[in-house]
Amino acid sequence: MDEKKSLKDRGVKIIAFVGMAGSGKSVAVDYMTERGTPKVYFGGMIYKEMERRGIERTPDGESEKKFREEIRETEGKDWVVRQVIDEVYDLVEAGQRRIVLDGVYSWTEYKILKHEFPGVLTFVAVVVDKDLRYKRVAVRPDRPFNLDEIKERDRSEIENLEKGGPIAAADYYILNDGTINFMQDRLDSILHKIDW
Repeated sequence: MDEKKSLKDRGVKIIAFVGMAGSGKSVAVDYMTERGTPKVYFGGMIYKEMERRGIERTPDGESEKKFREEIRETEGKDWVVRQVIDEVYDLVEAGQRRIVLDGVYSWTEYKILKHEFPGVLTFVAVVVDKDLRYKRVAVRPDRPFNLDEIKERDRSEIENLEKGGPIAAADYYILNDGTINFMQDRLDSILHKIDW
């Protein structure tokens, strides 16, 4: 049986969260995983390959950023997404029917995923006003950024990784400018619409 053609028939649904740093997409992903949905983390593919090659991860995230851009340059812009697709099919073969994708970065990745998973993939962009996003990034416990650092990260992700495209083309949006409960309610509404 051709598993690529049968995902919809098998009742598989995939939700991919996109957003800039500090938007709250990790909070959305955590909400889904806490409810038992497995996730495939794009950054995890980078971490695994860095470990395989003996490259240290620096606390400021610079080594990860540099490697992420280098591997897309040397192995192709689709390298990460190819690993993700394999992991999704592994989860489906293990019996999973609901899967979360965490960390889609580029327009290339977006197009490949839409082609690979027609009819079963929904993109949700988590967005927030820039000032609030910058404040959140400055105080988050995991890899906080000062104003110059977050502006540089934004520039790099938009220019080097084409991150704006998947956000602009998302199927649904969550304006995450309120409480966590408000964001979760909005997400629940989206999940209801897509018969999750």
